[in-house]
Amino acid sequence: MKKFKITINGKKVQCEQGQTVLQVARKNGINIPALCYHPDLKIKENCRLCLVEVKGQKGLQTACSVKCEPGMIVKTNSSAVKFARKINFELIWSQHSVKCGDCTNAFDCSFKKIGADVGVDFNKFEKRDKKSKIIRFGPSIEFDVSKCIDCRNCIDACEKQGINFFELAEKDSFQQVTPSCSKDIDCIYCGQCIVHCPVGALQTVSEEKEVEKALKDKNKIVVFQFAPSIRASIGEEFGMKHGSVVTDKLSNAIRKLGADYVFDVSVGADFTTVEEAKELIERIKEKKHLPMFTSCCPAWVKYVEFYKPELIPNLTTVRSPHIILGGIVKNYWAEKEKINPKKIVVVSIMPCTSKKYEVRRKELKVKGLAPVDLVLTTKELALMMKKHRIDLSKVKAKSADNPLGDPSGAGVIYGASGGVMESALRTAYEEITGCKLCKLDFKNVRGIKGLKTADVKVGKLKVKVAVANGITNAQQILEELKKDPKKYHYVEVMACEGGCIGGGGQPTPVDNDIRNKRVAALYSIDTKKKVRRAHENPNVKKTYKEYFVSEKKIKPICHTKFFKKKKEFKP
Repeated sequence: MKKFKITINGKKVQCEQGQTVLQVARKNGINIPALCYHPDLKIKENCRLCLVEVKGQKGLQTACSVKCEPGMIVKTNSSAVKFARKINFELIWSQHSVKCGDCTNAFDCSFKKIGADVGVDFNKFEKRDKKSKIIRFGPSIEFDVSKCIDCRNCIDACEKQGINFFELAEKDSFQQVTPSCSKDIDCIYCGQCIVHCPVGALQTVSEEKEVEKALKDKNKIVVFQFAPSIRASIGEEFGMKHGSVVTDKLSNAIRKLGADYVFDVSVGADFTTVEEAKELIERIKEKKHLPMFTSCCPAWVKYVEFYKPELIPNLTTVRSPHIILGGIVKNYWAEKEKINPKKIVVVSIMPCTSKKYEVRRKELKVKGLAPVDLVLTTKELALMMKKHRIDLSKVKAKSADNPLGDPSGAGVIYGASGGVMESALRTAYEEITGCKLCKLDFKNVRGIKGLKTADVKVGKLKVKVAVANGITNAQQILEELKKDPKKYHYVEVMACEGGCIGGGGQPTPVDNDIRNKRVAALYSIDTKKKVRRAHENPNVKKTYKEYFVSEKKIKPICHTKFFKKKKEFKP
């Protein structure tokens, strides 16, 4: 790649051919504000906040779109730039209803910060759309149109997923972002629209009040359980470095909120692995319903149930980790602790908005009780902590509660794309060959690359696998399978970029560099674990010995069914 230098604000900086002024400026610590720009999405030049002066070019240019050229001289803070940027921000602000009290960005609003940096008059223009309604997409996502600034990032993020749930409609001579009314298009609740919305117009449907109510109820036993990826992302909300591992700090911080017990969903992932490996082996032997698709990601499951119902038999019947763990808590654990399961409230801390949808599936109930009652995303938990003045960075480390707080390394890597696949292969190898796998790292299925494939030798058997993160990459696999139905034995799909570490409920901002750091943190935990195979987790072995003694006991807690779905969003 050709490298050369340009000058920004009198400072010479190096850049590569093809880079934009905005990319180079940010890489060199030079602040240029932008709202509609996101490295995951195509460049639109909508917000006009990243205006700069480029010597020799007429008028002001958008730094997000102007490509660097050798010898280019750029000014980001001239009087003309400051004036235009101020007016543009004030006009954008007039589109945005200020509802900070219920916003997950309340304690760290990048939108407000840009305005303060630009030096705007926040009340210069009258607010334009104060009465717009809030549109709810199932139990997961809500869209406050009065906060929307028409940056169209949600449209691009949803288009990138291959869903196209958002579109433009005309209202009072203006174009407005709106959900699709087409009966053939429905939301899958992945939350990528939330991750890419710069102003909080799209947010999760919060269950914070219900959680607070449960914590105050002396007749309830409140159990929190946190997902694998949370330990490598939530620290960012408290000023910690990207990829900081905060497992034990997180456990203790949750206790400070008032939780009675804190468990680790990575233990649930160990159970998912054991059951999924068994099912994979059975399907390969019987040559039935192959390839087997993972079903841990409820956004992917919703995609299959709505868009590709013919693939339902290919989904593994194994429940996702937090659902299995919730079932174990309300049955095996409750029985051992002599607690009435009706008194237990299970709260899952998830990186994912679609988990709010998943827990409401009626077929997941065990003995009439939902395994998980409430879901908070990473950002929602961080907001709750901030409201309680709990600074995670300063909390002392204290591990989760046993017996459901100590996972294997295989359970922890579920938070990264390829982690489910790798965990299942570690266990399946031993089941098929009867020998221990010496080399535990399946590096061919790791990383945030959208599509990965590999042939894995398991004894005499060659298992053909594929890993996709992002629905468009999954769609590519489906096209390959149309041409060659036997191309793969096992396929992992996660709807979000990088897997759960890039989920719709995770801290923002996020880009591939941040995703990579979160992923690296999870694999570092795995490497340091004494137990790295799910089936070797002592607590898992004990549960199978004492409780999961037959399929009659295992199936209600560890397995489920899926169904063809009609459009659920009603305009």
